[in-house]
Amino acid sequence: MFRKGTLTGKQKAAVLLVSLGPELSSLVFKHLRDEEIEELTYEIASLDKVMPEIREKVAVEFSQLAQARRYITQGGIEQAKEILEKALGAQKATEIIQRLTASLQVRPFDFARKTDPAQLLNFIQHEHPQTISLILAYLHPEQAAIILSALPGESQVEVAKRLAILDRTSPEVLEEIEATLEKKLSSFATQDFTMAGGLETAVGILNRVDRSTEKTIMEALEEDDPELAEEIKKRMFVFEDIVTLDDRSIQRVLREVDSRELALALKAASEEVAARIYKNMSKRAADMMKEDIEYMGPVRLRDVEEAQQKIVSIIRKLEEAGEIIVARGGEDEIIV
Repeated sequence: MFRKGTLTGKQKAAVLLVSLGPELSSLVFKHLRDEEIEELTYEIASLDKVMPEIREKVAVEFSQLAQARRYITQGGIEQAKEILEKALGAQKATEIIQRLTASLQVRPFDFARKTDPAQLLNFIQHEHPQTISLILAYLHPEQAAIILSALPGESQVEVAKRLAILDRTSPEVLEEIEATLEKKLSSFATQDFTMAGGLETAVGILNRVDRSTEKTIMEALEEDDPELAEEIKKRMFVFEDIVTLDDRSIQRVLREVDSRELALALKAASEEVAARIYKNMSKRAADMMKEDIEYMGPVRLRDVEEAQQKIVSIIRKLEEAGEIIVARGGEDEIIV
């Protein structure tokens, strides 16, 4: 039997899961790693009789921590602490915040991720490219893509290059840059060097910018740093890479694509790409698509590129959802 004050963190989690019942607990398990599931399963199996007051204490503690976490994500640690102090008193609020920050690292530039990209652009566009690249590394890729696309051509290339080679940044430097953007900042949970940027971050952003911006940046990078450009290209997926997808994946993609968008995208596609697409359509559908393209008449290149970009976005979403597999840079072997 557990006595008050003797439970470890894992035991408290086990008590909470048992209190929630099998259905709700199973939903929680879906978000845990295998080793965490094993540890919690062991703790649940090891549970003896748990007194009602212990269950209630654990439930209240969980509720307070969840509420504090919500306050932090919405308004930062200082605001969370202020709210909790009013509700629970200064000592209890401090205890909760300290326990949360031991396991919850509030990422730098948290406030910036809640800011409209257009407003953020006005604020950072005249900063040094290194500063801009550091900020973009901490934004959502969609936000960063909007900002990168809106920067002048030379700045786009320089920022993308610095973003790709960005490695570790000390907390002091991050704090200094944050201070110029916002007075109320996210606090650091640790004093470890924070990892941000790098090839994957650069690719994630470049994959979301418009096609013309992507071309401008990549062409300039190929001249300035061919090796870096090649590494980025290996990790990127462009419309022409559809030919690398297996038939099942192409068929899955086509189910999500609007026929008008597909016709536009194929208007300027290579014969190889068009052949792969038609191969995965019924003969009747393929013939109708060819006819639509033939009678479409002249179209703007920008419209074609936008249609191709929309299809690429669908491919990326399906890949992220695990519904299709995209081989990257010849590194992945796909076994069917």
